[in-house]
Amino acid sequence: MLEQDKIFDLPIIENKRFILRKFTKNDINDLYEYASDSEVTKFLSWDTYKNIDIAVDYIENVLLRYSKNEIAPWGIEWKENSKMIGSIDFVQYDKKNFSAEIGYVLNRKYWNKGIMTEALKEIIKFGFDEMNLMRIETRLNAMNIASERVMQKNGLTYEGTLRKKEFLKNKFIDIKFYSILRDEYYKKSKIYTLQ
Repeated sequence: MLEQDKIFDLPIIENKRFILRKFTKNDINDLYEYASDSEVTKFLSWDTYKNIDIAVDYIENVLLRYSKNEIAPWGIEWKENSKMIGSIDFVQYDKKNFSAEIGYVLNRKYWNKGIMTEALKEIIKFGFDEMNLMRIETRLNAMNIASERVMQKNGLTYEGTLRKKEFLKNKFIDIKFYSILRDEYYKKSKIYTLQ
């Protein structure tokens, strides 16, 4: 388990297909590639990037957050071509209540390959093993069926829908909430290990 002041000194997390690691300035073009795709940002809370300067500003902000050991994203690097194809992070961290919320985004060229399901699995494990969380939650636009499947595949429980909860991209949208608790995670992990 990590010390509290080291939690967001993000470690490298690696599996067979990708590496979760800190962003670098070399990721600007890769970030812009997916962040400027309106299909990728369709259900997200932030707007499609209109120019590369937005990607430059974003990465500079992320690097600053790393330097201050503040909450910040992992980049998802695809091993096959060393390309940064998305990101995943704890977008909210409630230290007092031992809970956190996860958010993520993935380049459309890499959809439907199980990548985000695997990345979410790694971050959930990190949250419970290293951050000592009691609860991990996610929220999504109710129309985002693909993201909902990612949550379900990782054993998160649907908690409900808040109708017209957010005004995004000029319309009110319903938001679905999912979560997984520490005891649920370890119980499922134990069952999986025994199989």
